[in-house]
Amino acid sequence: SSASLLFLSRASLPTQRHQVHRKSVKKGFEFTLMVVGESGLGKSTLINSLFLTDLYPERVIPGAAEKIERTVQIEASTVEIEERGVKLRLTVVDTPGYGDAINSQDCFSTIISYIDDQFERYLHDESGLNRRHIVDNRVHCCFYFISPLGHGLKPLDVQFMKAIHNKVNVVPVIAKADTLTLRERERLKRRILDEIDEHGIKIYHLPDAESDEDEDFKEQTRILKASIPFAVVGSNQQIEAKGKKVRGRLYPWGVVEVENPEHNDFLKLRTMLITHMQDLQEVTQDLHYENFRSDRLKRGGRLSSHGYVLPLSPAYVPVCFQLLPLTDSRAQAVHLDG
Repeated sequence: SSASLLFLSRASLPTQRHQVHRKSVKKGFEFTLMVVGESGLGKSTLINSLFLTDLYPERVIPGAAEKIERTVQIEASTVEIEERGVKLRLTVVDTPGYGDAINSQDCFSTIISYIDDQFERYLHDESGLNRRHIVDNRVHCCFYFISPLGHGLKPLDVQFMKAIHNKVNVVPVIAKADTLTLRERERLKRRILDEIDEHGIKIYHLPDAESDEDEDFKEQTRILKASIPFAVVGSNQQIEAKGKKVRGRLYPWGVVEVENPEHNDFLKLRTMLITHMQDLQEVTQDLHYENFRSDRLKRGGRLSSHGYVLPLSPAYVPVCFQLLPLTDSRAQAVHLDG
């Protein structure tokens, strides 16, 4: 749905010279953000806060009994945003049900299949005749939500991030950061980073600022790098604080302001996403998609859900191979003699 949304209040869509080529600005951006984490961590609230819109107007929260039986679902919502002449087609992929079932191992396969299917679709379109108008639905970034109540990463967190870190850019996010004191927050951040390192989990690393960038951008990059994992608070409520209306959470002892960098990392997370949007796309293309594609080349294509062998890039497919509907469960590309 097209929406005349203000994407940001203090940072704008990526029009900076260091981020965007003119060609990209002209044709606009397609960006897919996946959000993963256990129920009750405020994922939907944070996403609505980030993009100043209600992406989930009709969502029903399941009860405890339903959650036990629940499987992971994939829900993709797309909005089109335009600011200062820059168009963004943003898709947010939510994963309700993750971590709810007693056997949480099953929740991996649905999410991994979705990521792979988008690669598969892109490869198929890239190998077709109409390569100019490919819609890029590949997942460019995954916000992985970590509970503030544990003492670091749970086994499920470690297993899941390791399962997807070679397929997508993972950005760890500590949810509901207003439940922690500043000292607890810093301690938890250090613990999570130590465990990420200890378990060999690959998270998205912001690139260093170029030497010719202005000092403000270099300082911003330094602050963003030092803030990972981002400890965030989300809210869609307007509250009066110090004579002005702010989005925040009202407690008996005061107000937590969503967009106050002294209260939480919400603004830093949003700034990171916007200023590094193109880098996230490029890492997806040059690293994760190329790994997927080269794996496909080694295996010689695979059967799509429609019963066709998906072609590889035309440069790599001999003319003696052709798309044929196949019924055999062990279907392989059919070699045509003569």
